Amino acid sequence: MAEHPDYRALFDLTGRVALVVGGGSGIGEAGALALAAHGARVAVADVDQAKAEATVALITERGGTASAHVVDVRDTASVDRLVATVQAAEGRIDVLLDMPAINIRKRLADYTDEEFDRVVDLNLKGTFRVARAVAKVMAAQKSGSMILMSSMRGTSVEPGQSIYGSTKAAITLLVKGLASEMAEHNVRVNALAPSIIATPINAVIRDNPAWKEAYASRTAFGRWGETYEMAGPIVFLASDAASYVTGTTLYADGGWTVVDGRYKPPV
Repeated sequence: MAEHPDYRALFDLTGRVALVVGGGSGIGEAGALALAAHGARVAVADVDQAKAEATVALITERGGTASAHVVDVRDTASVDRLVATVQAAEGRIDVLLDMPAINIRKRLADYTDEEFDRVVDLNLKGTFRVARAVAKVMAAQKSGSMILMSSMRGTSVEPGQSIYGSTKAAITLLVKGLASEMAEHNVRVNALAPSIIATPINAVIRDNPAWKEAYASRTAFGRWGETYEMAGPIVFLASDAASYVTGTTLYADGGWTVVDGRYKPPV
């Protein structure tokens, strides 16, 4: 690469293929739209086919190219089939954005084995299944960028969040390990850690005015984030603008993890 390249072009994804798992809603939908807007051909996968197709429709309305796929990240065969289908259709996978997660808000002592298994199987093992399948493709083609989803809950928790937070903390370490293994193949692996972004997973909080405001006041900006505000971090990590970034977790959390209270000292 030239010493002083075309800096605007560093964010250009034209000709690249992006696989967005969990692209039917929330941050995944916004990420799929953003990657397409920067030139990528996007394979939108979701457990809900109608939602995947809706995202594809939004992309095509804006002049982008996308395809809809069904996947259940709890099923290894389903994940492997998805990755093989996208690779066969497109010839490669340059970007992975992996989104699926659930949260069962209960204190640890009240968790059942079945509930623990549901959260860990989807959040952590589901991420592992997708990353494993895509890693093989990217290693063979000697290039790629993988973006896995962590959360500020990987470092900052509250009652009822211990199991969900544990899965997100585990993903940050999984990213470090996988990045160390994939660097020799010219593949980058990073995590994105949002905080309170208005998505379906946290609708129960936003439906409670006191709870919603309490969370908003915990951020440096005093507000909830919108899904489109994750587009920039996603495109950055996917693109050549992040060519020297791997094994890290990018906190796009509105300052949640750097503010320790709402009182402003008289200084």
